[in-house]
Amino acid sequence: MGPATEADEISEIAFGFMGSKALFVALDHGVFTHLSSGALSAEELAEKTNLHRDRAETLLTALAGLRLVTVQDGRYANSPAAEAFLVKGAKYDFGDYLRLQVGQQMYGLLDQLGPALTNTLPEGATASYEQWFSDPDQARLYSESQHAGSLGPARQLAKTLDLSRAKHLLDVGGGTGAISITLCAANPGLSATIVDFPNVAALGRDYVAKAGLSDRISYVEGNALNTDWPDGQDVILMSYLFSGVPGDAHPGLLRRAHDHLAPGGRLLIHDFMVNADRSGPKLAALWQLQHTAFTPEARSTDTDGIARDLEAAGFADVHVREMIPQMTMLAVGTKPA
Repeated sequence: MGPATEADEISEIAFGFMGSKALFVALDHGVFTHLSSGALSAEELAEKTNLHRDRAETLLTALAGLRLVTVQDGRYANSPAAEAFLVKGAKYDFGDYLRLQVGQQMYGLLDQLGPALTNTLPEGATASYEQWFSDPDQARLYSESQHAGSLGPARQLAKTLDLSRAKHLLDVGGGTGAISITLCAANPGLSATIVDFPNVAALGRDYVAKAGLSDRISYVEGNALNTDWPDGQDVILMSYLFSGVPGDAHPGLLRRAHDHLAPGGRLLIHDFMVNADRSGPKLAALWQLQHTAFTPEARSTDTDGIARDLEAAGFADVHVREMIPQMTMLAVGTKPA
């Protein structure tokens, strides 16, 4: 895709926040879940959601313009994407992740972006994940929604990674354990240790217990940057960690991973990464930018840069591939035997 040439392309960007809010509000009112049972008129949706008929029609019209719903003869139905990803309880539903974490937390934090870029954040502003997650309510809202958001990458890893010989997984900054739980469930011989903040670990233990994996998944509480890690790991995973810590911490994390892996062990880095020429992808670049709003020292990671850093830390057989299309990538490096 070439550079922007028309005014409407600028307007699309400037007014993008309106579309975001339309999506979040629709999720708040269960619009896509109601439409999953069949096409509805504005009057019928209003009755189900307790919205005024006119307000329901205005919202549905906006969703149709966003291609999230279709409309025919005054009746609205889910688009294929909305049906697959935004209906409560659907196999690949990540609506709560969008509604809660993105809509209720990160959307507001973007007000800090301007001051963060100029290093003028006011006193009391959120400036790190550690500070943010010291509030139990904020930690719960973020972690519970992120659990849903991490299930997709977790399933991809379980399908594409051969962990049949791995015994020990270290999940650094692993949150409530969505990936560790998925990988351990798929590999009966695998046990995992998750490193994360205390308020997150308290929530994660409940997810682990509900999965029946308390005997195979444990937590180390603390900041992953300075908390002790167990040695002799077969696999170390860092998912969404690099984008949420100061850029200067990246080399140290790679060295620590190398030191704590057994010979032949693999390091997996899953995160928002842009192409080597820094032309995109758009979603990955925007996610990196929004992280700057509350982690001002975060660094934008590109595919060539992460490969060079892995090789400089002593890893071999380094490769990078796409995970979530246009958004995240997976970098893999192996500690020589």
